[in-house]
Amino acid sequence: MRKFEVVKDEFIKYGVKKEDLKKPYRATRHAVCYDCFSPIDIVIPAESTELVFINYKAYCNTDEGYILASTSSLGKKGIILANGIGIIESDYADNVTNDGNIGFLLHNLNKIPYQVKAGDKIGQIFFFKFLTVDDDVPADVQRTGGFGSTNRN
Repeated sequence: MRKFEVVKDEFIKYGVKKEDLKKPYRATRHAVCYDCFSPIDIVIPAESTELVFINYKAYCNTDEGYILASTSSLGKKGIILANGIGIIESDYADNVTNDGNIGFLLHNLNKIPYQVKAGDKIGQIFFFKFLTVDDDVPADVQRTGGFGSTNRN
């Protein structure tokens, strides 16, 4: 099962209303990524980074994950993901600290501030299926945290 869902009310950031959120979607029939949109107006200062949550979570199968990536249009404007790409595991959805709220860590390479408006595309999501090695020994640790929580104790 793959789907997008608005996070629980208590995890919605910025005080926006559910009905004002823009659900991720594929822009064309053959698009491989789902475009994601800012729920707020925000200025990213020159040579700085801002974390923007989209107030949606993504469900995927246990042998799948998804990648957060920048868009070519943002890259042309000097806006990139600070971490290059984000790789998200299937157990991120419904985690207890943020309910799987997807966040884009946007970095402004420019010497001037960059304005993001509510509804602007801020990144994209690519779902993937992954394989494990034959002698894999799966960890028995359950995810307890949200954004940036893997291996954090």
